[in-house]
Amino acid sequence: MSISTSKESTDNKTTIVKSNFLCVFSILLFATGFPAAEYLLKDWDVVSVITARNVFSFILIFIIWLFIEGIQKVKSAKWLKGFLIGLSGFGIGAFLILMLQSLTTPVIAALAVATMPVFAVSLEMLLDGRKMTLWFFFGVVLVLLGGYIASGASLREDNVGIAALIGVIGVALFAWGSRATVKSLPGMTNLGQTAVTSFGMAGLSIFLYFFCSVFFDLTNATSIITIEHLGLVLIYAWLGLGISQIFWIKAVSQLGIGLASFHLNAVPFYVMFMLFLLGDSWIWHQAFGALIVISGVILAQQKSSKKKAEFFELP
Repeated sequence: MSISTSKESTDNKTTIVKSNFLCVFSILLFATGFPAAEYLLKDWDVVSVITARNVFSFILIFIIWLFIEGIQKVKSAKWLKGFLIGLSGFGIGAFLILMLQSLTTPVIAALAVATMPVFAVSLEMLLDGRKMTLWFFFGVVLVLLGGYIASGASLREDNVGIAALIGVIGVALFAWGSRATVKSLPGMTNLGQTAVTSFGMAGLSIFLYFFCSVFFDLTNATSIITIEHLGLVLIYAWLGLGISQIFWIKAVSQLGIGLASFHLNAVPFYVMFMLFLLGDSWIWHQAFGALIVISGVILAQQKSSKKKAEFFELP
């Protein structure tokens, strides 16, 4: 009995480690989208950028899904429900986050994303019955602190206001969409869940593109399209969203949205590290912030003894 229990404990720890590395890889890919988006926003409007990203991302995810699982799985998928989750959670959420970046800076956008653990943990406590243990609470505090330090932002200096509120609402919707994808689409694989919700994200962006083109004349990407733009779109869509989203949903299904969201706070460091490899300077405060985030992720996953857990758990 003890040998069996020990083996199960070892297997469980191995799964947790693998899930965390999967989440790190997902966020690393997600971080590639920030520099690409910044370059695209110099020539394109925000609606054109988000539309190109979402459409190309869905096409890639759908082709992968069709190739791996076949036409029957595609036909029997929960398309309508997935479409609505993707539209409201990822579609509106991602649009608001990119809107924040277009109005401010990538640093402020990254700082807004760093608030996701607050919404993610709140959702788990309200909807999934998660108990706030002492370890988990300190983990959340460290992750938020590390995300703020890594972003290098100053609320006073950067003059964030309504734009930041827009971004935070987008982050809250993205957290809800991530949880709903794995909780509200039972009977589907993570790849299928990612595909149908990405369809909703792409559908909303296409609607917004034509709506803004016809009524507000806000789109200008079609007048400036070069090979460089297409390359940036593919980086942003296929790496920063498509492949990243597949691994992200897988990680959320294994870790839960709360723990998975902790990893997002290391995004500023990943962005800096990629730019460093391309010749930019090393930024120590981002490395230090990422180290604090990693410490928070590890701390939040520590198991308290039964007696301590009962004492520190919040109702």
